[in-house]
Amino acid sequence: MAGSSAEHAPDYRSVLSISDEAARVRALNEHLSTRSYVQGFSLSQADVDAFRQLSGPPADAQLFHVARWFRHVAAILGSPRAPAPPCGLQASRGRRTQPPWSPPARSEPCQLRLYNSLTRRKDVFVPQDWRRVTWYCCGPTVYDASHMGHARSYISFDILRRVLRDYFKFDVFYCMNITDIDDKIIKRARQNYLFEQYREKQPQAAQLLEDVHAALQPFSAKLRETSDPDKRQMLERLERAVRLAAEPLEEPARRGLAGEELDGRVQVLLEEAKDLLSDWLDSIHGSEVSDNSIFSKLPKFWEAEFHKDMEALNVLPPDVLTRVSEYVPEIVDFVQKIVDNGYGYVSHGSVYFDTVKFANSEGHCYGKLVPAAVGDQKALQEGEGDLSVSAERLSEKRSPSDFALWKASKPGEPSWPCPWGKGRPGWHIECSAMAGTLLGASVDLHGGGFDLRFPHHDNELAQSEAYFENDCWVRYFLHTGHLTIAGCKMSKSLKNFITIKDALKKHSARQLRLAFLMHSWKDALDYSANTMESALQCEKLLNEFFLNVKDLLRAPVEVAGQFEKWEDKEMELNESFYDKKAAVHEALCDNVDTRTVLEEMRALVGQCNLYMAARKAARRRPNRALLESVARYLTHMLQIFGVIEEESSLGFPIGGPGTSLNLEPTVMPYLQVLSEFREGVRRVAREHGVPEVLQLSDALRDDVLPELGVRFEDHEGLPTVVKLVDRDTLLREREEKKRAEEEKRRKKEEAARKRQEQEAARLAKMKVPPSEMFLSESDKYSKFDENGLPTHDTAGKELSKGQAKKLKKLFEAQEKLHKEYLQLVQNGSVP
Repeated sequence: MAGSSAEHAPDYRSVLSISDEAARVRALNEHLSTRSYVQGFSLSQADVDAFRQLSGPPADAQLFHVARWFRHVAAILGSPRAPAPPCGLQASRGRRTQPPWSPPARSEPCQLRLYNSLTRRKDVFVPQDWRRVTWYCCGPTVYDASHMGHARSYISFDILRRVLRDYFKFDVFYCMNITDIDDKIIKRARQNYLFEQYREKQPQAAQLLEDVHAALQPFSAKLRETSDPDKRQMLERLERAVRLAAEPLEEPARRGLAGEELDGRVQVLLEEAKDLLSDWLDSIHGSEVSDNSIFSKLPKFWEAEFHKDMEALNVLPPDVLTRVSEYVPEIVDFVQKIVDNGYGYVSHGSVYFDTVKFANSEGHCYGKLVPAAVGDQKALQEGEGDLSVSAERLSEKRSPSDFALWKASKPGEPSWPCPWGKGRPGWHIECSAMAGTLLGASVDLHGGGFDLRFPHHDNELAQSEAYFENDCWVRYFLHTGHLTIAGCKMSKSLKNFITIKDALKKHSARQLRLAFLMHSWKDALDYSANTMESALQCEKLLNEFFLNVKDLLRAPVEVAGQFEKWEDKEMELNESFYDKKAAVHEALCDNVDTRTVLEEMRALVGQCNLYMAARKAARRRPNRALLESVARYLTHMLQIFGVIEEESSLGFPIGGPGTSLNLEPTVMPYLQVLSEFREGVRRVAREHGVPEVLQLSDALRDDVLPELGVRFEDHEGLPTVVKLVDRDTLLREREEKKRAEEEKRRKKEEAARKRQEQEAARLAKMKVPPSEMFLSESDKYSKFDENGLPTHDTAGKELSKGQAKKLKKLFEAQEKLHKEYLQLVQNGSVP
């Protein structure tokens, strides 16, 4: 063999003697790890013998030494079973051939895994149709304002959707529904209608009080029956508010008084008792409401408000939106097929799903998501709705676990014609019919809130698989975590919720999204002051980095000067940059772990800030190209997450959300001129000793420019840094700075006051002659000598030598202090 020698030939005898093939390959891998087998290595007969025992390279990525060695030897010898050609350099017509080549070994790329509620683990995401992804998301039931619980789900799903589409490059088809037919909507619409009618009649104080007292009777009975502590507390709070509002009306109403003041009290009671009166009026007159338009007006209004809220949060609109009211014919057909397939039955004009029949059928399973909840009557009844859980309705079912596919309409409910008589869709069937119509027999992704798992999503799965006669209607089920408010459960029914509009009054959509990104989408999230403070700090860190890089890039430089020599610090930062990008990719593959992503991004910014600070300390400009690359990467990732909503090549755009205008390139040249002019004026003012001009310059920086969203940062010996920042942020910073300065001034004054008090106390002590210092302590001593030193205690007992010695030391110390005092008086230092 060419280039081989006895002393350098590898010894594979111990390896080849191993009978188990897997163990032999592992031993060979360990042996090869100590040997150079790259291009040009010496091939020995031992290599050939070991090579002939293998049929191919090992598939295990950990055995890469054997894999690479095998490819090198195969390039020379051919397949393991082919005769071995000469191993030396081959000559052909006087020319030397190229040496063998093989691609570098590499580890397998990580795959996207998503937490699948169907398996309760992270599963490799494999769409059914290559890169195309079908996704159905449960939308809101529109009967009230959208709240932060909605934001939790829809911002989280928006982030997931953007990552799948813009990072992993899937072709995502996103479908979402609007539930505009539901027991909650029907009841709320009736109540609103009846209460407005009642208000329009302008009831007098006596009549209003009578009605409120009548409404309080069933309300109080309901309160006594309520066992849930949170709900009970809410009801007690409501009852207390109503009674307090009614009290000022009692006496005037008995006396038949009238006037503007009384009318004002009537309006207060009407407002406080709205929920109580609405419920009471509905119980009496609800069955009389028959106009279907009453039931469509409410959801139309709240759907429009929901879309406005989603737009304000920068949530992408769905590719297709479905409304239950527009899919009633499809729902009727869907229900009919379930009945035809033997999984549904008609009872008193309603149609129910036969859970027992379905669960006992081959290839089907009921309760895939939460098997332990099957039979939970409380959850099942909540899923059926308040208007559908009467004893009469429950008696229509074959099994308590059966649920309504179609509900026969009662008086005071909207209805549509169908084969079973006039009725309306059940809640669960709506999503199945609409998703099945648009997305077919099997959906890649289905999303919703954690609380929808049972019974809603389990019932969706059952009825859809009953319709399609399959067991794979949904491949991956995604459920977002609960949202709590400052540690407390959020519930619309408990009136413990924050609307999206109210949340946006306190924080921007960007800040809310950052808060959600800092938590796992599938875990509980606490919406609190601490959570939002973390988001604000994250935003500030990123924004300051972007502003610093923009300032660096604005500095004039020659074309060739843009490319600077990389030294150790640049190479270290660049290596860290690539490590962070790899870590971000791994985190996104791991169930779209945005929390880890943001941690890596913040760590990268921290490293860049340290690099820039070191260069600044050395009076050297940082590497423009490297920092620009980092900033553009971070910008790109934030755009993927929807944190940056406008087009921006670098950082957060200045111009306000939803505006196409980017102020930065327009105004920055003028601000740069102003900054340079100000620096020149300050230099001249210092040279000629004109403090008034310096004060005006500081006022421009501290008071005038922040009002315009401009920050000037002065650095000793360096040009002023100009930054465009959100005006509210600058004003908040200015107020914080003023508070900090005020606190500093207050502490300084407090320290001075304490020093004065201590000095005054010291002078007062010095002023006392030593002969008088103990005379006032009659509670301790009864006799004193001629110098004023105590000799006996209060009991008349002579003091011990130790006590006398101690008092003598105190006397001498006071004597010294008093002499100092007399000297100060003599010198005129003490008034």
